[in-house]
Amino acid sequence: MNDRDPATRPSAPPRRKDARRNQETLLDAAAAVFVAKGVDAPVRDIAAEAGVGLGTIYRHFPTRADLVIAVYRHQIEACVEAGPALLAAGPTPYDALVQWIDLFVDFLVTKHGLAAVLQSGNADFEALHTYFLDRLVPVCAELLDAASTADEIDSDLTAYELMRGVGNLCIGADTDPRYDARRMVGLLVAGLRHPR
Repeated sequence: MNDRDPATRPSAPPRRKDARRNQETLLDAAAAVFVAKGVDAPVRDIAAEAGVGLGTIYRHFPTRADLVIAVYRHQIEACVEAGPALLAAGPTPYDALVQWIDLFVDFLVTKHGLAAVLQSGNADFEALHTYFLDRLVPVCAELLDAASTADEIDSDLTAYELMRGVGNLCIGADTDPRYDARRMVGLLVAGLRHPR
C-alpha cells in the first residue's frame, strides 16, 4: 500500500467532539471581542477571551480573514439550527418567529465593523453574502410559513423582505447609543401579527 497515493491512504478520522467544542469556544470568544472592539481587534484580545495562546488561534486561523469568515459562518449556522428548534419548542409559530428574529438581530449586531471588511473586494468575503442568504432565508421562510399557516400573520411578506427590513433597522445601532434597534425590530415584527 502506498501512503502517498490519495486513493489508498486511509481517510482522516472525524474531528473529536472536544476539538469541535474548543473551536466553537474560540469562535464565540472572537465574536464577543468583535462586538466589543470591532473585527480589527488584536488577536491577543481574542486569545485572552478564549483562554488560549496566540499559537492556538493562528494554528486554526492563519489569517484574520480566515478568523472573520469562520466567526461569520459559525454565527450563521447557530441561527440556522435555532429556527427549527424554536419552532418545535415554541408555544406558537409566531412566538418562534419572534425569538428567531431576536437571535437574528444579535447576529447582525455582532457584525460590528464587518460590513467594511465584506466590501474589501476579497473573494472569500464576497462569497459570505451568498452563503448568508442561502442558509438563512429558508429558515426565516419556514418560520413565516408556519406562522401564516397558523393564521397568526399576513402571508404576503417574503423571508427576504423581512430579513432585509430587520437588517435596515439595525444599521447605525453601533454608532448611536440613543437608537434602539431591537425596539424598532420589535415594532416591525409586531406589525406582522393579525389583530386579535
